Amino acid sequence: MTGVRFRLLALIALVLALTTAAGAQQQEVRPPIAQLWMDVATNVFVIPGAPRGAVPTGTSNAFGNTRFGMGRYVDIALHVRTRPQGIQATQAIPQAMRMGPSLPLEPFKATPPPPSTPGIPTDPGQMQPPRGRVLLYWGCGADVRSGQPRIVDLATGTPQQWQSIFQGRFAPERGATAEAGHSIWPNERDRQVLPAGNSLVGDHTITGDGVPAGFRFPIGATQDLMPALELSTRGTLQESVLLQWRTISTARSYFIGAFVAKGNDFIIWSSSELPEAGIALFDYLSNAAVDRWVNDRVLLPATATQCAVPKGIFAGTEGAFLRMIAYGQEANLLFPARPADPRVVWEQQWAVRVRVKSTATSLLGP
Repeated sequence: MTGVRFRLLALIALVLALTTAAGAQQQEVRPPIAQLWMDVATNVFVIPGAPRGAVPTGTSNAFGNTRFGMGRYVDIALHVRTRPQGIQATQAIPQAMRMGPSLPLEPFKATPPPPSTPGIPTDPGQMQPPRGRVLLYWGCGADVRSGQPRIVDLATGTPQQWQSIFQGRFAPERGATAEAGHSIWPNERDRQVLPAGNSLVGDHTITGDGVPAGFRFPIGATQDLMPALELSTRGTLQESVLLQWRTISTARSYFIGAFVAKGNDFIIWSSSELPEAGIALFDYLSNAAVDRWVNDRVLLPATATQCAVPKGIFAGTEGAFLRMIAYGQEANLLFPARPADPRVVWEQQWAVRVRVKSTATSLLGP
Protein backbone atom coordinates (compact mmCIF):
# COMPACT_ATOMS: atom_id res chain seq x y z
CA MET A 1 0.00 0.00 0.00
CA THR A 2 2.88 2.27 0.80
CA GLY A 3 4.38 1.68 -2.65
CA VAL A 4 1.10 2.46 -4.38
CA ARG A 5 0.74 5.68 -2.40
CA PHE A 6 4.31 6.70 -3.25
CA ARG A 7 3.77 6.10 -6.98
CA LEU A 8 0.51 8.08 -6.85
CA LEU A 9 2.20 11.04 -5.17
CA ALA A 10 5.06 10.91 -7.69
CA LEU A 11 2.57 10.91 -10.58
CA ILE A 12 0.75 13.93 -9.14
CA ALA A 13 4.05 15.80 -8.71
CA LEU A 14 5.00 15.03 -12.32
CA VAL A 15 1.66 16.30 -13.65
CA LEU A 16 1.97 19.49 -11.60
CA ALA A 17 5.51 20.04 -12.85
CA LEU A 18 4.49 19.58 -16.49
CA THR A 19 1.46 21.85 -16.06
CA THR A 20 3.61 24.59 -14.48
CA ALA A 21 6.20 24.32 -17.25
CA ALA A 22 3.50 24.61 -19.94
CA GLY A 23 1.96 27.60 -18.21
CA ALA A 24 5.32 29.31 -17.95
CA GLN A 25 6.15 28.75 -21.62
CA GLN A 26 6.99 32.06 -23.27
CA GLN A 27 5.33 32.74 -26.57
CA GLU A 28 7.64 33.51 -29.49
CA VAL A 29 6.83 36.98 -30.79
CA ARG A 30 8.08 38.19 -34.16
CA PRO A 31 8.07 41.96 -34.72
CA PRO A 32 5.72 43.43 -37.32
CA ILE A 33 6.82 43.36 -40.93
CA ALA A 34 5.49 46.90 -41.38
CA GLN A 35 5.22 49.65 -38.77
CA LEU A 36 3.39 52.91 -39.41
CA TRP A 37 3.53 55.98 -37.19
CA MET A 38 1.18 58.96 -37.44
CA ASP A 39 1.76 62.08 -35.35
CA VAL A 40 -1.21 64.45 -35.33
CA ALA A 41 -0.97 68.02 -34.00
CA THR A 42 -2.93 71.24 -33.71
CA ASN A 43 -0.58 74.10 -32.79
CA VAL A 44 -1.68 77.71 -32.32
CA PHE A 45 -0.16 81.01 -31.26
CA VAL A 46 -2.48 82.92 -28.95
CA ILE A 47 -2.26 86.72 -28.89
CA PRO A 48 -3.58 88.00 -25.54
CA GLY A 49 -6.77 89.99 -26.01
CA ALA A 50 -7.14 89.10 -29.70
CA PRO A 51 -10.30 87.30 -30.90
CA ARG A 52 -9.88 83.57 -31.34
CA GLY A 53 -10.39 82.56 -34.92
CA ALA A 54 -9.77 79.57 -37.14
CA VAL A 55 -6.57 77.57 -36.83
CA PRO A 56 -4.15 78.70 -39.57
CA THR A 57 -3.60 76.15 -42.30
CA GLY A 58 -0.33 77.61 -43.59
CA THR A 59 0.86 77.85 -47.16
CA SER A 60 3.42 75.02 -47.19
CA ASN A 61 4.07 71.79 -45.38
CA ALA A 62 7.17 69.90 -44.26
CA PHE A 63 7.87 66.86 -42.16
CA GLY A 64 8.35 67.88 -38.54
CA ASN A 65 5.69 70.61 -38.50
CA THR A 66 3.77 68.63 -35.88
CA ARG A 67 6.56 69.66 -33.50
CA PHE A 68 7.35 73.21 -34.58
CA GLY A 69 4.79 74.53 -37.08
CA MET A 70 1.75 76.66 -36.30
CA GLY A 71 -1.39 75.10 -37.74
CA ARG A 72 -2.84 71.62 -38.22
CA TYR A 73 -0.32 68.98 -39.25
CA VAL A 74 0.20 65.25 -39.66
CA ASP A 75 3.58 63.50 -39.91
CA ILE A 76 3.59 59.95 -41.27
CA ALA A 77 6.47 57.46 -41.28
CA LEU A 78 6.52 53.86 -42.51
CA HIS A 79 9.18 51.22 -41.92
CA VAL A 80 9.12 47.84 -43.65
CA ARG A 81 11.44 45.40 -41.90
CA THR A 82 12.21 43.46 -45.08
CA ARG A 83 13.04 46.65 -47.03
CA PRO A 84 15.63 48.43 -44.84
CA GLN A 85 16.41 51.05 -47.51
CA GLY A 86 12.84 52.34 -47.53
CA ILE A 87 10.19 52.05 -50.21
CA GLN A 88 7.77 54.12 -52.22
CA ALA A 89 4.39 53.45 -50.65
CA THR A 90 0.86 54.79 -50.80
CA GLN A 91 -1.58 55.57 -48.02
CA ALA A 92 -5.17 55.55 -49.22
CA ILE A 93 -7.11 58.03 -47.11
CA PRO A 94 -10.78 58.62 -46.31
CA GLN A 95 -12.78 61.19 -48.23
CA ALA A 96 -13.14 63.29 -45.08
CA MET A 97 -9.47 64.30 -45.33
CA ARG A 98 -10.31 66.23 -48.53
CA MET A 99 -6.77 65.70 -49.87
CA GLY A 100 -7.44 63.35 -52.74
CA PRO A 101 -7.62 59.56 -52.71
CA SER A 102 -4.14 58.92 -51.28
CA LEU A 103 -0.86 60.31 -49.96
CA PRO A 104 2.53 59.21 -51.34
CA LEU A 105 5.11 57.98 -48.81
CA GLU A 106 8.66 58.56 -50.04
CA PRO A 107 11.96 57.17 -48.69
CA PHE A 108 13.67 59.70 -46.45
CA LYS A 109 16.76 61.28 -48.02
CA ALA A 110 19.35 62.54 -45.58
CA THR A 111 20.89 65.94 -46.26
CA PRO A 112 24.50 66.77 -45.41
CA PRO A 113 24.96 68.71 -42.14
CA PRO A 114 25.54 72.46 -42.45
CA PRO A 115 29.15 73.66 -42.30
CA SER A 116 30.45 74.60 -38.89
CA THR A 117 30.08 78.25 -37.92
CA PRO A 118 33.40 80.09 -37.73
CA GLY A 119 34.25 82.14 -34.69
CA ILE A 120 32.80 79.76 -32.07
CA PRO A 121 35.58 78.87 -29.61
CA THR A 122 36.39 75.19 -29.43
CA ASP A 123 39.22 75.42 -26.90
CA PRO A 124 37.73 75.02 -23.38
CA GLY A 125 40.23 77.63 -22.19
CA GLN A 126 38.56 80.23 -24.44
CA MET A 127 35.08 79.64 -23.06
CA GLN A 128 33.82 81.83 -20.24
CA PRO A 129 32.20 80.16 -17.22
CA PRO A 130 28.41 80.61 -17.13
CA ARG A 131 26.96 83.32 -14.97
CA GLY A 132 23.54 83.59 -13.43
CA ARG A 133 20.97 81.34 -11.84
CA VAL A 134 17.97 79.16 -12.67
CA LEU A 135 14.94 79.86 -10.48
CA LEU A 136 12.10 77.35 -10.49
CA TYR A 137 8.55 78.06 -9.32
CA TRP A 138 5.72 75.54 -9.56
CA GLY A 139 2.05 75.00 -8.93
CA CYS A 140 -1.18 76.85 -9.74
CA GLY A 141 -2.13 79.58 -7.31
CA ALA A 142 -2.16 83.32 -6.78
CA ASP A 143 0.73 83.36 -4.31
CA VAL A 144 4.25 81.94 -4.32
CA ARG A 145 4.31 78.90 -2.07
CA SER A 146 6.58 78.38 0.90
CA GLY A 147 9.96 76.94 -0.05
CA GLN A 148 9.99 78.47 -3.53
CA PRO A 149 11.85 79.14 -5.68
CA ARG A 150 14.43 76.44 -5.99
CA ILE A 151 17.64 78.07 -7.15
CA VAL A 152 20.63 76.60 -8.98
CA ASP A 153 23.75 78.64 -9.71
CA LEU A 154 24.86 78.09 -13.30
CA ALA A 155 28.54 78.11 -12.34
CA THR A 156 28.47 76.04 -9.15
CA GLY A 157 25.30 73.93 -9.31
CA THR A 158 25.76 70.28 -8.33
CA PRO A 159 24.14 67.36 -10.18
CA GLN A 160 21.81 66.91 -7.21
CA GLN A 161 20.71 70.55 -7.42
CA TRP A 162 20.06 70.29 -11.14
CA GLN A 163 18.08 67.09 -10.59
CA SER A 164 15.91 68.89 -8.05
CA ILE A 165 14.69 71.11 -10.91
CA PHE A 166 14.82 68.79 -13.91
CA GLN A 167 13.39 65.56 -12.53
CA GLY A 168 14.02 63.55 -15.67
CA ARG A 169 10.41 63.15 -16.74
CA PHE A 170 10.42 63.10 -20.51
CA ALA A 171 8.88 61.40 -23.52
CA PRO A 172 11.19 58.91 -25.28
CA GLU A 173 10.86 59.09 -29.05
CA ARG A 174 8.18 56.60 -30.10
CA GLY A 175 6.58 58.24 -33.10
CA ALA A 176 7.05 59.41 -36.67
CA THR A 177 10.67 60.27 -37.41
CA ALA A 178 12.50 61.14 -40.61
CA GLU A 179 15.43 58.72 -40.68
CA ALA A 180 17.11 56.22 -42.94
CA GLY A 181 14.82 53.33 -43.82
CA HIS A 182 11.64 55.30 -43.19
CA SER A 183 9.19 56.38 -45.89
CA ILE A 184 7.62 59.68 -44.93
CA TRP A 185 4.88 62.18 -45.66
CA PRO A 186 4.95 65.13 -46.26
CA ASN A 187 7.86 64.95 -48.67
CA GLU A 188 9.31 66.62 -51.77
CA ARG A 189 6.67 64.97 -53.92
CA ASP A 190 3.68 66.10 -51.88
CA ARG A 191 3.63 69.06 -49.47
CA GLN A 192 -0.06 69.88 -49.53
CA VAL A 193 -1.46 71.42 -46.36
CA LEU A 194 -4.42 70.09 -44.44
CA PRO A 195 -7.54 72.01 -45.51
CA ALA A 196 -9.64 73.69 -42.84
CA GLY A 197 -12.28 71.45 -41.33
CA ASN A 198 -10.92 68.19 -42.68
CA SER A 199 -10.92 64.98 -40.67
CA LEU A 200 -8.73 61.86 -40.41
CA VAL A 201 -11.68 59.68 -39.39
CA GLY A 202 -12.18 56.63 -41.58
CA ASP A 203 -10.24 53.71 -43.01
CA HIS A 204 -6.61 54.09 -44.12
CA THR A 205 -4.83 51.52 -46.31
CA ILE A 206 -1.08 51.11 -46.85
CA THR A 207 0.32 49.49 -50.00
CA GLY A 208 3.81 49.16 -51.41
CA ASP A 209 6.68 46.77 -52.07
CA GLY A 210 7.03 44.43 -49.10
CA VAL A 211 3.96 45.78 -47.29
CA PRO A 212 1.76 42.89 -46.06
CA ALA A 213 -1.51 42.49 -47.91
CA GLY A 214 -4.56 43.82 -46.11
CA PHE A 215 -2.77 46.61 -44.22
CA ARG A 216 -5.96 48.49 -43.49
CA PHE A 217 -6.82 50.26 -40.25
CA PRO A 218 -9.44 52.71 -38.94
CA ILE A 219 -8.91 56.08 -37.28
CA GLY A 220 -11.73 57.07 -34.97
CA ALA A 221 -12.84 60.40 -33.53
CA THR A 222 -10.55 59.99 -30.51
CA GLN A 223 -7.46 60.13 -32.74
CA ASP A 224 -8.75 62.86 -35.05
CA LEU A 225 -7.18 66.32 -35.15
CA MET A 226 -7.87 67.99 -31.81
CA PRO A 227 -9.49 71.42 -31.57
CA ALA A 228 -7.27 74.38 -30.87
CA LEU A 229 -6.67 75.28 -27.23
CA GLU A 230 -8.77 78.36 -26.49
CA LEU A 231 -6.46 79.89 -23.91
CA SER A 232 -7.08 83.31 -22.34
CA THR A 233 -5.04 85.29 -19.82
CA ARG A 234 -6.08 87.90 -17.28
CA GLY A 235 -3.81 90.00 -15.09
CA THR A 236 -0.43 91.71 -15.23
CA LEU A 237 3.03 90.38 -14.47
CA GLN A 238 3.05 92.33 -11.20
CA GLU A 239 -0.10 90.43 -10.21
CA SER A 240 -1.19 86.83 -10.44
CA VAL A 241 -2.03 85.96 -14.05
CA LEU A 242 -5.12 83.77 -14.43
CA LEU A 243 -5.03 81.29 -17.30
CA GLN A 244 -8.35 79.89 -18.49
CA TRP A 245 -9.34 77.51 -21.29
CA ARG A 246 -12.17 75.40 -22.58
CA THR A 247 -11.76 71.69 -22.02
CA ILE A 248 -11.16 69.49 -25.06
CA SER A 249 -13.35 66.37 -24.95
CA THR A 250 -10.56 64.09 -26.22
CA ALA A 251 -7.82 65.47 -23.95
CA ARG A 252 -6.46 63.18 -21.24
CA SER A 253 -4.50 65.89 -19.45
CA TYR A 254 -2.88 69.34 -19.67
CA PHE A 255 0.46 70.88 -18.78
CA ILE A 256 1.56 74.53 -18.76
CA GLY A 257 4.94 76.18 -18.45
CA ALA A 258 6.43 79.66 -18.75
CA PHE A 259 9.95 81.04 -18.71
CA VAL A 260 11.89 84.25 -19.22
CA ALA A 261 15.42 85.60 -18.89
CA LYS A 262 15.87 88.42 -16.38
CA GLY A 263 19.40 89.77 -16.39
CA ASN A 264 21.63 86.72 -15.88
CA ASP A 265 18.81 84.73 -14.30
CA PHE A 266 16.49 82.29 -16.02
CA ILE A 267 13.05 82.05 -14.40
CA ILE A 268 10.87 78.97 -14.96
CA TRP A 269 7.33 78.21 -13.78
CA SER A 270 5.21 75.10 -14.38
CA SER A 271 1.69 74.03 -13.47
CA SER A 272 3.01 70.89 -11.74
CA GLU A 273 2.20 70.38 -8.06
CA LEU A 274 5.70 68.93 -7.66
CA PRO A 275 8.96 70.80 -8.35
CA GLU A 276 9.25 69.97 -12.05
CA ALA A 277 10.40 72.31 -14.82
CA GLY A 278 8.81 70.00 -17.39
CA ILE A 279 10.82 71.31 -20.34
CA ALA A 280 10.69 67.85 -21.96
CA LEU A 281 6.97 67.35 -21.34
CA PHE A 282 5.83 69.53 -24.23
CA ASP A 283 5.70 66.51 -26.49
CA TYR A 284 3.59 63.44 -27.14
CA LEU A 285 3.23 61.17 -24.12
CA SER A 286 2.05 57.58 -23.92
CA ASN A 287 -1.29 56.92 -22.24
CA ALA A 288 0.50 55.17 -19.37
CA ALA A 289 2.82 58.13 -18.80
CA VAL A 290 -0.11 60.56 -18.79
CA ASP A 291 -2.03 58.47 -16.27
CA ARG A 292 1.01 58.05 -14.03
CA TRP A 293 1.92 61.74 -14.01
CA VAL A 294 -1.68 62.87 -13.51
CA ASN A 295 -1.73 60.62 -10.47
CA ASP A 296 1.57 62.20 -9.33
CA ARG A 297 -0.01 65.67 -9.81
CA VAL A 298 2.63 66.66 -12.33
CA LEU A 299 0.02 66.98 -15.09
CA LEU A 300 -3.33 68.73 -14.74
CA PRO A 301 -6.42 66.49 -14.98
CA ALA A 302 -8.67 66.47 -18.02
CA THR A 303 -11.33 68.38 -16.06
CA ALA A 304 -9.08 71.39 -15.33
CA THR A 305 -10.20 74.70 -16.84
CA GLN A 306 -7.91 77.26 -15.18
CA CYS A 307 -4.57 77.79 -13.47
CA ALA A 308 -3.10 80.90 -11.86
CA VAL A 309 0.53 81.94 -12.31
CA PRO A 310 1.83 83.10 -8.89
CA LYS A 311 2.03 86.82 -8.27
CA GLY A 312 5.11 88.73 -9.35
CA ILE A 313 7.44 85.90 -10.38
CA PHE A 314 7.85 87.46 -13.85
CA ALA A 315 7.62 91.10 -12.70
CA GLY A 316 10.29 93.41 -14.09
CA THR A 317 10.58 91.54 -17.38
CA GLU A 318 9.26 92.39 -20.84
CA GLY A 319 7.06 89.31 -20.87
CA ALA A 320 7.31 85.57 -20.36
CA PHE A 321 7.09 82.87 -23.01
CA LEU A 322 4.11 80.62 -22.24
CA ARG A 323 3.38 77.13 -23.54
CA MET A 324 0.45 74.79 -22.96
CA ILE A 325 -0.22 71.27 -24.19
CA ALA A 326 -3.30 69.05 -24.23
CA TYR A 327 -2.37 65.38 -24.48
CA GLY A 328 -4.64 63.29 -26.68
CA GLN A 329 -5.36 59.58 -26.66
CA GLU A 330 -2.64 57.43 -28.21
CA ALA A 331 -3.80 54.43 -30.27
CA ASN A 332 -1.76 51.28 -30.89
CA LEU A 333 -3.06 48.74 -33.39
CA LEU A 334 -1.57 45.32 -34.17
CA PHE A 335 -2.51 42.67 -36.71
CA PRO A 336 -3.12 39.82 -36.23
CA ALA A 337 -4.19 39.58 -32.61
CA ARG A 338 -2.01 37.58 -30.22
CA PRO A 339 -2.80 33.82 -30.38
CA ALA A 340 -4.25 32.53 -27.13
CA ASP A 341 -2.09 29.38 -27.30
CA PRO A 342 1.44 30.30 -26.14
CA ARG A 343 2.83 27.50 -28.29
CA VAL A 344 1.72 29.34 -31.45
CA VAL A 345 4.20 31.89 -32.80
CA TRP A 346 2.79 35.43 -32.94
CA GLU A 347 3.64 36.47 -36.50
CA GLN A 348 2.86 40.19 -36.44
CA GLN A 349 2.11 41.54 -39.90
CA TRP A 350 1.65 45.24 -39.25
CA ALA A 351 1.42 47.77 -36.44
CA VAL A 352 0.16 51.36 -36.25
CA ARG A 353 0.77 54.03 -33.61
CA VAL A 354 -1.26 57.26 -33.75
CA ARG A 355 -0.36 60.08 -31.34
CA VAL A 356 -2.40 63.25 -30.89
CA LYS A 357 -1.84 66.61 -29.18
CA SER A 358 -2.96 70.23 -29.19
CA THR A 359 -0.63 73.04 -28.13
CA ALA A 360 -0.85 76.77 -27.56
CA THR A 361 1.97 79.29 -27.38
CA SER A 362 1.50 82.78 -26.00
CA LEU A 363 3.16 85.68 -24.21
CA LEU A 364 2.47 86.90 -20.72
CA GLY A 365 2.69 90.63 -21.25
CA PRO A 366 4.23 93.23 -18.94
